[in-house]
Amino acid sequence: MTRRPGAVAEAVTDVETGTVTDVETGTVTDAVTGADAVTDARAVPDAGTGAEPQADAAAPAPAATPLTVAPARPSAVAPGTPPALFTLGEAMAMAAATGPGPFATGAPLRLGWAGAEATVAIGVSRLGHRAAWTGRVGEDAAGEMVLAGLRAEGVDVEGARREPAVPTGLMLRERRTADRLRVTYYRASLAGSRLAPEDLDEDRLAGARILHVTGITPALGPTARAAVERAVRVARAAGVTVSFDVNHRERLWSRAEAAEVLARLLPFTDIVFAGPEEAALFVPDGEPAEAARALTRLGPGQAVLKLGAQGALVVADGVTHVQRAVPVTAVDPVGAGDAFVSGYLAAVLDGSPVPERLRLAALCGAFAVSVPGDWEGLPRRAELDLLAAQDISR
Repeated sequence: MTRRPGAVAEAVTDVETGTVTDVETGTVTDAVTGADAVTDARAVPDAGTGAEPQADAAAPAPAATPLTVAPARPSAVAPGTPPALFTLGEAMAMAAATGPGPFATGAPLRLGWAGAEATVAIGVSRLGHRAAWTGRVGEDAAGEMVLAGLRAEGVDVEGARREPAVPTGLMLRERRTADRLRVTYYRASLAGSRLAPEDLDEDRLAGARILHVTGITPALGPTARAAVERAVRVARAAGVTVSFDVNHRERLWSRAEAAEVLARLLPFTDIVFAGPEEAALFVPDGEPAEAARALTRLGPGQAVLKLGAQGALVVADGVTHVQRAVPVTAVDPVGAGDAFVSGYLAAVLDGSPVPERLRLAALCGAFAVSVPGDWEGLPRRAELDLLAAQDISR
């Protein structure tokens, strides 16, 4: 298997307040599903192992057919209407290199913003469902950029708060070589980490159809952890579907601490997303299908495993469903996993069966990695058949 032209691997470093390094698991995000492939970020991975973000599946994908999904609810509804998707988490400003090479004086950068839960909200919104994001940003230009960007994408930010005392977090993305990214976060004790249970509008949350949380937010600090734990309890009591993406970050906390804290979320979870190593936080390491089945025995009715270049699988109601990766030329792997989740949840909101959820998830992941940026490449509903078309659509 060879890397497709332009494919980019990710070596992620997360610096807390400029001194504590937070490497995103030391792994590479798969170009299609966003699953982490085990690799040493200091070494160039073997393309044949699937340990770098590439879109090639282990076997040739079948001929693509048009994706059939139910009509989406319109996103333009009266203010105050409960969202279809409610999510909470951290979002931050981002400065990304536009070309390869180390950061240096005068290096061209692209200014933007990003956040795992915010990406999911945007993906769901672009597919026609009302989404709401709750979080804290600074009372600064970066915070305004985040909120303005979410509003522009149709995401409800009524629940967002501005922090006058501390700034919005910052992400630096360096394209150190042509195929290696290095991402550095400055986030500890900054605005996003101050998310707290009192930030939740519990009435709006209880009126949503899906709550989506990730394992990143509980790692940011005690109040953010308490907010996530409160949210899942409110959602479960109200009959709201709870979606949980493990999204483990080893430099934010140890595997032992993450397993202890995140395991408390599983009994409240309806749909859990994980890579194989993330699933091993809770269940014995083994074959993906068996790991997914073991996860469902801990509470979730559906366990979705992202398998890198091998695609993804879901165990739902005791039945295993498999999805191959969508072939695509990858230019930026960051955000692929969140894009995958957004597609799956949008299909849940559509009322689609599990196989269609997987297909839409894989398509969204493929779209996301085809464009620079975490969320900019997320598709709109009218574009879903584009990857099955010829290179030029006239």
